[in-house]
Amino acid sequence: MISANRRLLRRLRGGVVAAAIALPLLCLALHKASYAQQAPPAAAEAALNQGLTLIQQGQIDGALAQFQQAANLDPTLAAAHYNIGLALRQKGELQEAASAFWAAIRADPQFALAYANLGGALIEGNNLDQAEQYLQRAIAIQPDLGNAHYNLGLVYQSQGQFPEALAAFERAGQYSPNAPESFLQRGIIYLQTERNGEAEAVLQQALTLQPRYAQAHYNLGIARFNQGQTETALNSFRIATQINGGYADAYYSAGLAFIQLGRFDEARTVLEYAKNLYITMGNPTWAAKAQSHLGQLPES
Repeated sequence: MISANRRLLRRLRGGVVAAAIALPLLCLALHKASYAQQAPPAAAEAALNQGLTLIQQGQIDGALAQFQQAANLDPTLAAAHYNIGLALRQKGELQEAASAFWAAIRADPQFALAYANLGGALIEGNNLDQAEQYLQRAIAIQPDLGNAHYNLGLVYQSQGQFPEALAAFERAGQYSPNAPESFLQRGIIYLQTERNGEAEAVLQQALTLQPRYAQAHYNLGIARFNQGQTETALNSFRIATQINGGYADAYYSAGLAFIQLGRFDEARTVLEYAKNLYITMGNPTWAAKAQSHLGQLPES
């Protein structure tokens, strides 16, 4: 039994699930006609305002129709194209959203938010080089635009340029101090570079801003697990699953923490649950990893 347990613990080293890079942030501020543009025709402005009202009521399709009507009535109305982009992004239509943000830029070449959101859409399409160009343009126009710095950080992080990514996320936190995402991503980079104490500190900052941030609790658990704080890591994983009951990685990592503590029955329960979640998610690789740990557990 002892030798089997030792083999299992050796398999745990480095076994917690690597944290994923987050989705880019889109600035969801709805825009009326810019003062820099000429006054739009009354009908176009009325359609734009009706769209803003509808989207604030959660009626995305109705809002989208109004924004499209506004753009048809006045193709130079950048705010209409921009809000079309936001609505399409909420519907998951990324290519169409990118086209709408590009139309907003053509209508108003100084529209920093449109550049930033076009960059975000390009990140999701894995077009990182072009995304960087548009994000740099957004920052040149509006240096204090927090979500542009954040999305630029995601570009650098995806390219493995961690010092540049950290600097960009720090600027994002400076200009958007109430947004927890930049602190989360800094924490993930610190985890990726084995700076677990620093990861713990910035993840705590993220949780100060948003206490029910499941990803921050989960990554805080990883930082603690990596520092040998298994009990407190387990508590972080538990909180993450309480916030998000479908958080497969958190259940999986809780299973590893239970194994580390010798609590094999509890490990079996959460690893089975994680495996089933991975199967449901269509992730056979991690389902197999969970099953591998289950197969190594000693008999109860």
